[in-house]
Amino acid sequence: MLSQRITDDMKAAMRAKDSLALGAIRMLRAAIKDKEIELRKEASDTDVIAVISKLIKQRKDSATQYTDANRPELAEKENAEIAVLEVYMPVQMSDAEIKQLVADAVAQAGATSMKDMGTVMGIVRPKAAGNADMGKVSAQVKAALQ
Repeated sequence: MLSQRITDDMKAAMRAKDSLALGAIRMLRAAIKDKEIELRKEASDTDVIAVISKLIKQRKDSATQYTDANRPELAEKENAEIAVLEVYMPVQMSDAEIKQLVADAVAQAGATSMKDMGTVMGIVRPKAAGNADMGKVSAQVKAALQ
């Protein structure tokens, strides 16, 4: 299970005295604990992947803001944390795979205009969740429906 792997990696980071990885993994474990409290049950791998995805998105936003504020050392730290977190994510879909998934969903829904975007996203979301950046997926759906 993914949460057990994260715990094992945290112990390994402690032994290796890798403070960057240790900090990122501890932050991840805390976020998973929060999710478990919210769910009132143990988090499944799908829940853990959603938490990781959210943390990666937050780190990317922070890195962009630090870069814009001319603070490259802080942006570098955020990017290093992203690298630690991405290890736990499943293999991401390529742009071609996303495009094919969207095309199949548009055909399945019989979508013809932007009014059908919600229907198409409803079909695509379960298949792409955790495996693709939903921002890219949304952009592909918009492009396909215009």
